[in-house]
Amino acid sequence: MLHLKWKEIEMSGMITGLGKGGSLIDFMMEMHQCDVREALQKLSFFHPQNIEKNNPERPRFHLHENSLIHYEDASQTGIRIIAAKHPIDDPLLCRYLRQRNISKNIAEKWCYEVDFTAGEKEKIYRAAGFKNNAGGYELRNEYFKESSARKYVSYIDNKANNITVFEGFFDFLSYQFIHQNQANTLTNFLVLNSLSFFERSVLLMEKHEHIHLYLDNDNAGKKWLEFAQNRSRKYVDESKLYQGYKDLNEWHTSFGKVQKSLALRQSRGRYL
Repeated sequence: MLHLKWKEIEMSGMITGLGKGGSLIDFMMEMHQCDVREALQKLSFFHPQNIEKNNPERPRFHLHENSLIHYEDASQTGIRIIAAKHPIDDPLLCRYLRQRNISKNIAEKWCYEVDFTAGEKEKIYRAAGFKNNAGGYELRNEYFKESSARKYVSYIDNKANNITVFEGFFDFLSYQFIHQNQANTLTNFLVLNSLSFFERSVLLMEKHEHIHLYLDNDNAGKKWLEFAQNRSRKYVDESKLYQGYKDLNEWHTSFGKVQKSLALRQSRGRYL
């Protein structure tokens, strides 16, 4: 039994519209110009079990085990990745990264040069890509901000007791740039890539002793900061470092080196 009563009604109506009588199988034979066996094979695609096979769920972290399991609401985009490579050599992308105050050595370590198509257009575009743990990319260039499926978080496990959490990957790159010449306390990293993943990630975050939050200084960031601090004292608000700026990258891009150094010295004690 194919559990296709609604399909049978719809398609038999189409047969009638053609001025022909017949069953669902007759319709498939007519539409595909095939025999009974091939028509039955095509109909078997609509069986619920086969729908699951042909539309696999998208992975997410199992927050208790730091492994990937499936979830049903990953975003779908019309973006198709053509190629992704290290390092980023494209002059326009290199200029864009410099504008965001990200050095070439930081970009080479964490980013990809990604060629992709968008929607039904055949034109190939290029962006700096940051990979997530579900195989998708956050894609950015001077004019484009989007994600390829599958969209999810980027978790970097350094086997540490602490975790540092960012809303977007340019904040993470800024952190890497700022601390590249410092002897840092070992920390794991979590780049949410979207605040919609914050609540789903709390169990992963709370496996750590200290959780340093670099969220945006906007209403959404403040909302999740309040949510987190109401849950546990483990959460530390690091947004004071870039008070008056939207996020860490904007502060990093705009702030003078001397002022930045002073602010870092004031905040460094929280990691000791």
